[in-house]
Amino acid sequence: MFALSPSIDPSVSALAPDFTALSILVQAAPVLRPQVGKEALVQACLDMLQDDFPWAEAHLTQWAEMFKHFGAKPKRTPCSADALRKRVQRDGSMAAIDPIVDLYNAVSIRFAIPVGGENVAAYVGNPRLTRADGSEPFDVYKEGVLSHESPEPGEVVWRDDAGVTCRRWNWRQGVRTRLSIEQTQMWFVLERLPAMPLEALQHAGDMLEQGIQQMMPGAIIERSLLGNINH
Repeated sequence: MFALSPSIDPSVSALAPDFTALSILVQAAPVLRPQVGKEALVQACLDMLQDDFPWAEAHLTQWAEMFKHFGAKPKRTPCSADALRKRVQRDGSMAAIDPIVDLYNAVSIRFAIPVGGENVAAYVGNPRLTRADGSEPFDVYKEGVLSHESPEPGEVVWRDDAGVTCRRWNWRQGVRTRLSIEQTQMWFVLERLPAMPLEALQHAGDMLEQGIQQMMPGAIIERSLLGNINH
């Protein structure tokens, strides 16, 4: 099993002392049932629309308030879970993209929680959640062309030694570490604020792990909690 040690900078802990994340490392195995991702996505959309969790909207509201605390405008750049769920509310479903992306999007939609999926092989050093100084590089496609920009000073970002991997905490993932089913070393991070019960965070992790094992039997999975694990 490969090693990866995600961390949370004290500057973020001061901003969000009750933030908790579930970190899941996956050493992939041969994919035998790629349809698991799409099936999970379809079911998650139905569950969200017909039997949503009672705390779901409160959790997304907390994320919107948290974004305001570091200067982001959640209506323009919402957290990833809010953006996904609004698409489902508008369209009634979501189109499949990639088996592993579909699976972690399904978890995000079902549990109203931002979920990131990363290609570990593309990392330079370990991932860390921190506040940007504004000089860090971030790669993104604009109108189909790869370009580079930088976060705002004070913005909460995930980054490694080479630059930012996800802007505005969990709003937009960079190109360099983007995950697909072809990668063999995967890292997932499920990000929770206290409106979401800690037990529900673990259940979200269970859904992701079970889907991965169904999709690629024999995958090796390790999970750990980051941040405040007492609330």
